[in-house]
Amino acid sequence: MSYRICLLPGDGIGPEVIGAAREVLEALPLDARYDEQQVGWECFQREGTALPDSTLAAVRDSDAALLGAVGSPSQRVAGYRSPVVALRRELDLYACVRPVRTPPLPDARPNVDLIVVRENSEGLYAGLEERNGDRAIAQRVITASGSARITRWALRYARQHGRQRITIVHKANVLRETCGLFRETALDVLTDAGEIAVDELLVDTAAYHMVRDPERFDVIVTTNLFGDILSDAASAWGGGLGLAASANLGDHGAIFEPVHGSAPDIAGRGIANPLAAIAAAALLLDHLGEANHAQRVQSAIDATLRAGIWTPDLGGSATTADVTKFVISQLQNQE
Repeated sequence: MSYRICLLPGDGIGPEVIGAAREVLEALPLDARYDEQQVGWECFQREGTALPDSTLAAVRDSDAALLGAVGSPSQRVAGYRSPVVALRRELDLYACVRPVRTPPLPDARPNVDLIVVRENSEGLYAGLEERNGDRAIAQRVITASGSARITRWALRYARQHGRQRITIVHKANVLRETCGLFRETALDVLTDAGEIAVDELLVDTAAYHMVRDPERFDVIVTTNLFGDILSDAASAWGGGLGLAASANLGDHGAIFEPVHGSAPDIAGRGIANPLAAIAAAALLLDHLGEANHAQRVQSAIDATLRAGIWTPDLGGSATTADVTKFVISQLQNQE
């Protein structure tokens, strides 16, 4: 089967890590065509838009997209809007999925293997903000339909991957209407969870457990902002943001990305860690139904970490190119 994969390098180190991920994908016996498109702050400065219509059309026409990183101005700029949020909205990518597991690194905490499933389209990230003088207001939008479909997604994922527990995270004791609706809807959906255990935690309690005993978590389902914060905290147990990958999924679209930012301070220096982008490529492969290739890429990432081929963020001295070459060599050794 031939796939169309849209590449969105973006800003800062984005082009470097997406270039590395493409090299890894091209080292596989995968029938794929790659379409590179522009997006981000530098695109805005050139084109007057951070998400050109041609880019959006290319992502719509692809089987999946791989996004590098997007920068943003340090202050408000008229006309600039986050292209990542816009992509999620335009493609209705309502599920953000962040896997975290113990990496093969010295002193890594063992037995961490969790998934944060975050509602990706509403909540405080709905973009409904206004400022009147010294007063600013943001509307937190929670709907029964949005809460139900993200919970159904989490349940479907848990069943497909042999997971044992789903934890609903909310703050319904204070946010009685918005989190109350999310909690009630999620619990209603999960009455059909069957063999999968269901529990719930207040978000502050969940944050405590994420720091104290992350092994208690299996699948977390939560709202947009809470999921954003908890998944970043969880990434510490997976080796940090340099190894963290994310999937943005909907019923008719998928975008995969490393979690790290554009890191302008190291852009162009050849020392960016490409493993998060390569891990995002592995998630992309799994989404396409290429589970064997996805596992091969993840195994090559693990072998690279075990061999100590680390960029400076992990305490090593390897370059982006060094890491990429070693990953590819491990793929070739598997043949």
